[in-house]
Amino acid sequence: MNITLSEEQLAIAESARAFLDEHGSSARLRAAIESPEGWDAGQWRAMAHEMGWLGVAAPERFGGSDLGLVELAILHEEVGRTLTAPLLFPTLGLALPALMSAGCEARQAEYLPRLIDGDIRAAVCLTGASGAPVPADVAIRLEADEKGWRLDGAAEFVLMGHAANLLVVVARTEGSKGWDGLSLLTMAADTPGIIVERLTSLDLTRPFSRVRFDQVRVSDDALLGAPGQAADAVRRMLAIGAVMLAAEQLGGAERSLEITTDYAKQRVQFGRVIGSFQAIKHKLADMMLAVESARSALSYAVRLLDTPDAMEEAAATASAACSEAFLQCAGDAIQIHGGIGFTWEHDAHLYFKRARASAALFGGPAHHYETIARLIGLDDSPEASA
Repeated sequence: MNITLSEEQLAIAESARAFLDEHGSSARLRAAIESPEGWDAGQWRAMAHEMGWLGVAAPERFGGSDLGLVELAILHEEVGRTLTAPLLFPTLGLALPALMSAGCEARQAEYLPRLIDGDIRAAVCLTGASGAPVPADVAIRLEADEKGWRLDGAAEFVLMGHAANLLVVVARTEGSKGWDGLSLLTMAADTPGIIVERLTSLDLTRPFSRVRFDQVRVSDDALLGAPGQAADAVRRMLAIGAVMLAAEQLGGAERSLEITTDYAKQRVQFGRVIGSFQAIKHKLADMMLAVESARSALSYAVRLLDTPDAMEEAAATASAACSEAFLQCAGDAIQIHGGIGFTWEHDAHLYFKRARASAALFGGPAHHYETIARLIGLDDSPEASA
C-alpha cells in the first residue's frame, strides 16, 4: 500500500502549520485556557472562514470540500502539535462522522452548512460515570411514554460540552444491551431539561463537561434513523473518531520530540550540551522510533476507514500505537527537561496532561489491544462470546 501523501495533501499540511504558527502559539493557547470560555473564538472563525477547515470532509452539496478522511487526519495532526482548537476534534472528529454515518439527509442539510460556517460547535455524549467505552457504559436512556420519546440520564467526560451549541447523543433503549438498542440523536444544547456542567479536568487545554438529561422530550426530527438501530453508525463514528484522536496524539508526540531535541542541543551540563550524553541520545532515539511507528500505524488506519471489515481493527491499532507514543514522548520530554519541565511556565506539562487525558478517552491502550485480540479471533472465551 502506498502510504505517502500527495502533493495536494502535503500542501494542506504546510498551510495548516503556517496558520497555526500564527494562530496557535503558546501565548494564545494559555490565553484561551485562562479565559472564561476556555477556547479561542477568533481562531475558530479563522479556521472556518479563512482556511475552510470545517468543510474539508463534508460533501460539496452542503458547501464542503469533500476531500476525505486523510485530509481531516492531517488537520488533526497539525492541531495536535499546538494543543489548540479544542473544538475541532469533537465537532469534526466525532459529530460530523455521526451525522454522515447515520445517513439522515434532512439533518445533514440542516446542520452541515452551519457547521462548515463555524456556527455549530458540537459535543458528543457517549459514556456514563465509569467512562467505559461504548457500548459498555451508555448512560443516556431513550424511553417511550404516552407522549412519544424522552431522554434521561447523565453523560460524563463530554469534551468541550460547555462550549457546544449542538449535542450528538448516543442513547440506549430500555432492556437492550451490547450494540443492540443504540440510538443517535441531535439536540440543541439549550433544550429544556438539558443541564451542562463544566468540570475541572486534568487537561486544561480541552476540558470535560457533565451533561444531564432530565426528562428531555425528543421530537421525531431529533432521531438520526430508527430508534435502537444506530449500531452501525455508532461503530463508524467511533472508528473515525479514534483515528482522528490518534492523529492528534501523533502531532503531540512529534512536537514533544522536537522541543525536547532542541532543548538537548542547548542545555549545558558539566561543560557539554546534554544532547551529547549517551543516555539522552538513546532516550531521544527511542522517542523518534515511537513517533515513526505511530505514524505508520496511523497511515495504515486512516486508509482503511472506508473498509467496514477492517476499520475497527485498524482504528484500534492506530489508537494503541499513537496513545503509547504520545505518553512516552510527553513523559520523556519532562524527564529530559528536568525541573523546568514541571513548571507552569513551560509547555511540557501541557503535552503530558493532554497525553494522559487523550489516552483514556476511548478506553486506553489496554482496551485497544483487547479489541485487536478479539477481532483476530484470539479471545474465544464464553464471556467474550456472550
